[in-house]
Amino acid sequence: MNKLLTIVIPTFNRAILLEQQLTWLAKAIKGFESECEIIISDNCSTDNTQEVINKWQPKFPETIFKSNRQSQNIGLMNNIAACLQAATSKYVWTIGDDDPIQERTLGYVLKKLRENPDLTLMFLNGSGRDKLTDKIVVERWFNSDSDEAIADGKAVLERYLKESFGGVIFMTATIYRTELAKSALQNWSSSCTNLASQAYWTGFCAAHGSVIVTKDTYLECTLFASSLEQDPKWSLKMQYTYIPEIYAKLLKIGYSKTFCLQMILQNVLKKNDWKIFLGALRRWPFLALKIIISYLALVSAFAWELLFLTPQVKSSQ
Repeated sequence: MNKLLTIVIPTFNRAILLEQQLTWLAKAIKGFESECEIIISDNCSTDNTQEVINKWQPKFPETIFKSNRQSQNIGLMNNIAACLQAATSKYVWTIGDDDPIQERTLGYVLKKLRENPDLTLMFLNGSGRDKLTDKIVVERWFNSDSDEAIADGKAVLERYLKESFGGVIFMTATIYRTELAKSALQNWSSSCTNLASQAYWTGFCAAHGSVIVTKDTYLECTLFASSLEQDPKWSLKMQYTYIPEIYAKLLKIGYSKTFCLQMILQNVLKKNDWKIFLGALRRWPFLALKIIISYLALVSAFAWELLFLTPQVKSSQ
């Protein structure tokens, strides 16, 4: 790991967007070429993605530039995981091919990583733009008032999971300590079946050291651009299957039982989540019942463990 940062771009059938992102990167990397490596992971695109990669690779002569084309489409989360596994630098930054990033961002990231050699995770603050209306609908994902590293990474992550789960799973906002990201993938080997698994990967990194959440915004998240979000069953699965499973996994790596149960119970307490469930019950009754039964079983298991904790364990939470 002789490089400081690996910049990885998972992509699929969005050659035009990939070209735009590589145009940004070619400008942003000026002066930092020797500190970085670049990896493009093409998820078996059928458009001219490979032509774009071949065009741009020679434009980074002073930077290690690798590309990998999957032999078949392995799915979004598996492609992101493949990017993390391919990184050889101390830190790895996964960026979306469609998320606008300010030119100053890369220089800022490298500066903070140099200043904080023990950092395990960084979140870049950003805004959210609705692809359908082209309007900013989220001004800042994180209500951070400082760029300083915070030693208690678990406390940081718990705070922002409460305030902005969407920000935590915004791929382009996250910079991982590479060895910890790979350990997270190994620790939960089937995590790619969960569409919110980035919350676990970040939680694993945060549990092992200090975290930075930037005060200023450095990028945009393009909302409602993923085909996954267009699946009418996506919201149901996210709220009642994927997110609860995240908290069950975070519990196993040392996050507070009280916190994890509280977050799982949000689905019972929030009116909007009941609307999602009741709407799904009308459209897909068997699927909705199967999901809600699994969800309630998980809640019951958490509640049982909390009720019968010894006083010593309770005091440690």
